[in-house]
Amino acid sequence: MSTAKTQDASNHEDAVLSKLGYQQELKRSFGLLGMIGFSFSIVTSWTALGSVLIIGVQSGGPPVMIYSWIGICVFTLAVAYSLAEICSAFPTNGGQYSWVAMLAPPRIARGMSWMTGWFMITGILAMGATNNFIGANFILGQANLSFPSYEIQRWHTVLVTYLIACISTILNIFGPHLLDKISRGVLIWNIAAFVIVITTILACNDHKQPASFVFRDFENLTGFSTGYAAILGLLQSSFGMCCYDAPAHMTEEMLQPSREAPKAIVMSVYIGAVTGLIFLISICFCIGDITGTAESMTGVPLIQIFYDSTGSTVGACFLSSLLVLIVLFCANALLAEGSRSLFAFARDHGLPFSPIFAKVDGERQIPICAILLACGVQMALNSIYFGTLTGFNTIISIATEGFCKRDADSKFPYEKGQLTMW
Repeated sequence: MSTAKTQDASNHEDAVLSKLGYQQELKRSFGLLGMIGFSFSIVTSWTALGSVLIIGVQSGGPPVMIYSWIGICVFTLAVAYSLAEICSAFPTNGGQYSWVAMLAPPRIARGMSWMTGWFMITGILAMGATNNFIGANFILGQANLSFPSYEIQRWHTVLVTYLIACISTILNIFGPHLLDKISRGVLIWNIAAFVIVITTILACNDHKQPASFVFRDFENLTGFSTGYAAILGLLQSSFGMCCYDAPAHMTEEMLQPSREAPKAIVMSVYIGAVTGLIFLISICFCIGDITGTAESMTGVPLIQIFYDSTGSTVGACFLSSLLVLIVLFCANALLAEGSRSLFAFARDHGLPFSPIFAKVDGERQIPICAILLACGVQMALNSIYFGTLTGFNTIISIATEGFCKRDADSKFPYEKGQLTMW
């Protein structure tokens, strides 16, 4: 797109935002490919599924993991198309809570919007903390695999989560102009890493499970009834398809959000659905002893599967490192999404001390205070792991349920947007 056309498109989007009652304060830099990369770096279904693999393995086994994933993807696409259509009509960083305020009956709009906003922010920030935790587990898991005498302690994990959060904060504050380029590169890296991981484990693993184990045999290591175990197994699939609405919270930094944000939302779901299904089937064929995998000293069953498949510590660490970089990119994107959501909510006076967090730095054109708040909340949530694993597992549940709840609250009748003009 030429510079003149880009400027015209930007001016048009500024006018649309003005009609919605907001002034354009952030710099528009994201194109379509960059936003698809940004969204998929957060969704990154195959990585997310691998990070919570043990839940599915113990709660129903491969059949529940695979078939529930197909069902989750079908329903997710239905929701994604609906969200994309609304986003095309109301391209504002507030996302779901703004849509509720505009579309709900006036009598309940204010209360429903406020409630949706808090669900939205809680889910995004909790997901950021969860992602930092996953990254820390992968890093320390590789250390344990390489040096078996090393024993992972809780405080080690928490300190690494702090490091990941701080790196993301520094990049968000001092490199906002790089987000679009980074996101485009991440999309290529993510797909390349996926191909490398799948090809390697299938080629190297010489003790694959039979098809009956993957598609038929039900596993229940939870101690609960069969039905309840299957319900627990759904959590893995649900976690693997979260935060595909990320473009809705970055619309004020996109060149043509009315047209391109909806496409990014839907495309990230399609890419996630396909890569997630291929990953699940491949990894289930390569799982060795379930008990041994679940109780791996690395603390990460996927690392154990990599090691069992390749028979090499170097090979397992190489494959795991590919995922670590994806998790780091995801941390950066989640912090950006979370800070823009906090900024939007503060702009509408939804937070304590809203004027502070709604402030945009004039030189960098980013909400620095909101970024620092998002980082602080993520670190606070990660600190729970100092005291209790059960408490932090609750954060993971909040991350998943907060996302689902905020999408459920945003379904109201609306005027047709621009999604139908593809």
